[in-house]
Amino acid sequence: MSTRRLPLAAEEPSRPVASVASVGGGPSGSIKESDLLQVGDLGKATGKTVRAIHLYEELGLLRAHERSKGRYRLFTSDALLRVRWISKLQSLGLSLSEIQELVREQDGSGSATVAAQKLKEAYVARLAETRRKIEELRELEAELEQSLDYLTACDSACESEAPVHSCPSCDRHPEREHAPELVTAVHVV
Repeated sequence: MSTRRLPLAAEEPSRPVASVASVGGGPSGSIKESDLLQVGDLGKATGKTVRAIHLYEELGLLRAHERSKGRYRLFTSDALLRVRWISKLQSLGLSLSEIQELVREQDGSGSATVAAQKLKEAYVARLAETRRKIEELRELEAELEQSLDYLTACDSACESEAPVHSCPSCDRHPEREHAPELVTAVHVV
C-alpha cells in the first residue's frame, strides 16, 4: 500500500511531507482523476459547506490534490480524513486559528518525536477540558431531571387558578424545601 498525505497549502510543492496511509490510489501511488472528489462532493461527504472547504484551504489546513481541466479543485480521499479531523478538533473547542497553530507546530517540529509530543500535549489539554465539560453536563442533566420531576408533580398538584408566579414557592411540594433553580429562575424578574 502506498502512503501519502495532502500537503498544506502553505507548503512549497517541492518540500517533502510526512505520510498517512492512503485510502485511495493504486499500488504505484498514482491517482486517477475519477478517484478524486470535487469540492462539493467533499463537502457532502463530510457535512461541510463548500465555503468551509474553501476556508480550510485559505487557512492552509487543506490542499487540493490538483485541478481538473475545468479548473475545479480535486481532492483525494485523504481530504475526507483531514476534514473530519478538523471537525473533531472544532467539536473539542479548538478554533480554526488554534488548529492552524497546531498544524504549524507539527510542520515545524523537526522530528516525529517532537511532533508527537506537541500533539500529545494538545490532546491532553483537550481531554481535561472535555472531562470538565462532561461533568458540567452531568450536573445539568441532574438538575433537568429534578426540574422535570418538580414540574410533573405540578400536573396533578397545582390548581388551575393559582397565579403563575406562585410556582417557586408552592406549598404543594412538601418533599422539597426549594424548587430547582431551573424552575425558580424563570419567575425572577
